[in-house]
Amino acid sequence: MSEDEIKRYGQNYNESSFWDKIKKYGKTAGSKVVYQALKLYYAALSDNTPVAIKVLIYGALGYFISPIDLISDFIPVIGFTDDLVALGTAIASASAYITPAVKQQAKEKLEDWFGSVSDSEIED
Repeated sequence: MSEDEIKRYGQNYNESSFWDKIKKYGKTAGSKVVYQALKLYYAALSDNTPVAIKVLIYGALGYFISPIDLISDFIPVIGFTDDLVALGTAIASASAYITPAVKQQAKEKLEDWFGSVSDSEIED
């Protein structure tokens, strides 16, 4: 999936839908997918992240929350594979803005839902 394709999904993004998706499908998606989404979410909130990167982030998060994507989220095991690809593309572009503080915020929020998680469970 290209950055341009991901950016088009940005119009689907809104914060309320993001949290609804996490709450509804977080356990199904798994800690790794949720952690990637949370890293992007917190990076987008940072004043240090440039607008162009935020546009890409919101596109990836828009794809994540979209009910229409390449692989339906209802399909067990593989349903969030395409979401992880979109999130990974944005993370690659935004990596300079995913600071240790952003990672810590994401991990703390993740642990609110999943309990204690090890770095090996959530990092590549």
